Amino acid sequence: MDIIYSFFELVMTGCWMLCKNYGLAIILFTFISKLVLLPVSVWVQKNSIKMVRMQPELNFITAKYFGDKDTIAEKQADVYKRDKYHPMASIFPLVIQLILLMCVIEVIKRGMSNPAIDMDFFGIDLSLVPNEQGIGLIGSPIIAGFSAWLLCMAQNSRNVLQSEQSKLNQYGLMIFSVSLSLYLGWFVSVGVAIYWTASNTFAIIQLYIMNWVINPKKYVDYEALEKSKRELEALGNVGSQTRRRFHNPEAKRERQDYKKFFSVVNKHLVFYSESSGFYKYYKGIIEYLLDNTNLVIHYITSDPDDAVFELAKEKPRIRPYYIGEKRLITLMMKLEADMMVMTMPDLENFHIKRSYIDKDIEYVYVPHGMDSHNLAMRTGSIDHYDTVFCVGKHQKEEIEKTEAVYGLPKKNLIEWGYSLLDEMCADYEKSDKTEHDKKRILIAPSWQEDNIVDSCLEEMLDNLKGQGYYVTVRPHPQHVRHRAEFMDGLKKRYEQDADIEIQTDFSSNSTVFEADLMITDWSGIAYEYAYTTKKPVLFINTPMKVMNPEYKKIDTVPINIFLREKIGCSLNPDELNRLSECVEMLLNNRDKYYRIIEGFVDEYVYNHGTSAEVGGKYIVSRIQEKIEKKKRKED
Repeated sequence: MDIIYSFFELVMTGCWMLCKNYGLAIILFTFISKLVLLPVSVWVQKNSIKMVRMQPELNFITAKYFGDKDTIAEKQADVYKRDKYHPMASIFPLVIQLILLMCVIEVIKRGMSNPAIDMDFFGIDLSLVPNEQGIGLIGSPIIAGFSAWLLCMAQNSRNVLQSEQSKLNQYGLMIFSVSLSLYLGWFVSVGVAIYWTASNTFAIIQLYIMNWVINPKKYVDYEALEKSKRELEALGNVGSQTRRRFHNPEAKRERQDYKKFFSVVNKHLVFYSESSGFYKYYKGIIEYLLDNTNLVIHYITSDPDDAVFELAKEKPRIRPYYIGEKRLITLMMKLEADMMVMTMPDLENFHIKRSYIDKDIEYVYVPHGMDSHNLAMRTGSIDHYDTVFCVGKHQKEEIEKTEAVYGLPKKNLIEWGYSLLDEMCADYEKSDKTEHDKKRILIAPSWQEDNIVDSCLEEMLDNLKGQGYYVTVRPHPQHVRHRAEFMDGLKKRYEQDADIEIQTDFSSNSTVFEADLMITDWSGIAYEYAYTTKKPVLFINTPMKVMNPEYKKIDTVPINIFLREKIGCSLNPDELNRLSECVEMLLNNRDKYYRIIEGFVDEYVYNHGTSAEVGGKYIVSRIQEKIEKKKRKED
């Protein structure tokens, strides 16, 4: 170090001989050091640009393998190696800066001991140390801290790498830099503080010049960068409705179930449920499998209170696992099984991916609605499934035509049906069908923009009031949750009317079964009601909910649209003066609509009454095929 100190002392002496002022000599010395280190700064600038240019790819890798730290590290290391990026490059300037700081402190000490050098700098003795002289030199650390703050502000907005850091990192570095500068300014001589201030000032100027000469915008795809950030942010928000890990009482249980799931080898069949309410879509199939096979059913749910945990106590061949939505990302990527059955659309399109460990898994999509996939689901929502259970010919036709239009691989389209409908019909047959003294009308709106509740409910009720009907409003659960005050007000308004009920308790389906007529907008409950009871539906033509803006590319009319005039009739919101007339017509023609709806069900629902058996047999046959295939490979 003495050799290095002697070299820097020689440079500083030369600067002093030019300026004849030690303070100006320090500033000149700082400027020269920036010039000498300019090649390093250029290299760091280019390396930083390279890092930011790679960032979209790195972000997409993190998103694709979200939660799998080892794979993410391996894939990102491959990117660094390919682009010859040096992750430690950003540390290099800091090391040099610290070495320079040590040298300057020593050189100024040596200058102070040289009687030939005057330490006066515009009336300030550069050899003085503020903490030894009291608050009289308080300006020295403040100026040093202020220069550090300015440099951090410039870097946070203009430095190609620093500007892409999180706010926490940016402000954390700012606090550290300013604190360090204040500390140095207080405990080192004024001369060192001048060096530090000059160094920060020249760094700001250099930053702007460097961005002008080597403009990051010419090399970085900022649009792709923002897209990758949004994808990562969306993944970060997955499961954010639950409490944080350290305050989540289910965290330990989740870790145990995750470990237990992967401890089982040779899993044949796995189901996934987003919440407890989704078991009903699998119920018929699972019951068939339990009654007719010895298959073990591995049932993953993201609901810690899923009713399947109680069911498993009675049915030991159901093995339930609680896996939260965020940990599910990793589980699905590492999944090994013969078949994965899901009701969740958009496989591969968002955070839930197909397994990259086991490429032979057959992914089966089970619909949780009887309407149009093409209209009611997002573009490409089932493109990455191998097999789709189809409710009726309308769904099968839509998928086949979608595959043709977009050039997609053909899926296994199973003429399945809808086991939930079979169960509802069986329950309806057992229900009390006693005729009431007044015809019962059920208003069941959807949860979408400009639905019945938000647009015309009160006008409808006023039209039906006093017409000899008993009217029940059964709002969507989201209305009760998010518009509680409005629903309470509606109850108060009609509480004196014995023939109007605002129902917010959804524990029973008796209201649906007992209704003689349903009025809705675009709610899927219309199919369940009409197909189960064979009673007509009056549709209000509020704005249609379109999940797939490309639905018209497929040459078929969605069932959600043409069904409205088949199993009932429809009215525009500005035609509500005809509401009573339409209600009377539909009620008076109940027998006619019974026959129409019965025929419609026969035509548009596969295997009505036996869909659970059809679905179960398909699953068994495919798993048997896979087992035989594995045996042949082993032989």
